[in-house]
Amino acid sequence: MDNALTPVQQRNLEKAWGCKVIDRTGLIIEIFGDRAHTAEGSLQVELAALNYQRSRLVRSWTHLERQRGGFGFIGGPGESQLELDRRLIDERILKIKKGLAQAKRTRGLHRTARKRVPYPVVALVGYTNAGKSTLFNLITKAGVFAENLLFATLDPTMRQVKLPSGRQIILSDTVGFISDLPTQLIAAFRATLEEVCAADLILHVRDIAHADTDHQAQGVYQTLEELGIIRPLESGILLEACNKLDLLKREALENLENRLKRNDNVAPISALTGQGIDRLLARIDEKLREKGTIVQIIIPSSEGEMLAWCYRQGMIVERQDDGEVIYLTLRLTLADKSKLVERFGTFSEVKKIV
Repeated sequence: MDNALTPVQQRNLEKAWGCKVIDRTGLIIEIFGDRAHTAEGSLQVELAALNYQRSRLVRSWTHLERQRGGFGFIGGPGESQLELDRRLIDERILKIKKGLAQAKRTRGLHRTARKRVPYPVVALVGYTNAGKSTLFNLITKAGVFAENLLFATLDPTMRQVKLPSGRQIILSDTVGFISDLPTQLIAAFRATLEEVCAADLILHVRDIAHADTDHQAQGVYQTLEELGIIRPLESGILLEACNKLDLLKREALENLENRLKRNDNVAPISALTGQGIDRLLARIDEKLREKGTIVQIIIPSSEGEMLAWCYRQGMIVERQDDGEVIYLTLRLTLADKSKLVERFGTFSEVKKIV
């Protein structure tokens, strides 16, 4: 059933049809379970499955009821198998959440460590089976699993990439989205999807040859908003890659190119043949250049106001105190860099890194 079913509806349909009935949420969880390969991915899928199953326990083990201790008439029916199952599930859910909390802390430490290296993070997102992993392999030569399957990638993979301009970036491949993604899965995979929230640029890979490509794109935007990334298109941190040009007929391809010719925020590509990849990498470079630059500046130790402004407006990469001067490496947007010069006069720029 391509819809969410209540436990009662599912049980009634199974009795009427005499077969196992799986709703949309159950099917997606089963596919996720088949694709999970790492310990964290398995925990995330198990958490989603337990939350889903908890409300679907059936009273089929009443003969295993245990008696509570007591004297005479005080004794009575004890904990039923249904209650026992629910308690065991709750205990397992609590244990998994503790494990995922530790994984979240570890990912946070990794992100903090990456911030010390002045490389921006570009996260691939998109509807499932849109070609994200194929594009990731083409750019990074990583060789991650990429097949014509739903949710072929569950666990995030990161690789360092050198753009044609020489700029170094970190490219991240993430789990594919789907419209009406079950809330259990969004909650379970939130730690993994936080990599998207922390990215400097989001690259939305679209299957432009799919008949329902616009609906798929709306599903991706909806999930991004649920993650707290409000209106990614308007925020300027999103770039679209219209993938699978090789599957379009000539007329459809010409119409697409004419429609996108005046839109610098969209790059038509084919991750399978490599068509349009150079233009895509150039657009990524331009987007990151618009977002900001990393500079090293020398600040006199007496300039406390200027130092406080830098901490407030920029992202500090490194600080070295040397007597009367402070060597500060930070990331600033181009607008903030201009404001810094305008407010505090000229400053000594030691080195422009990226």
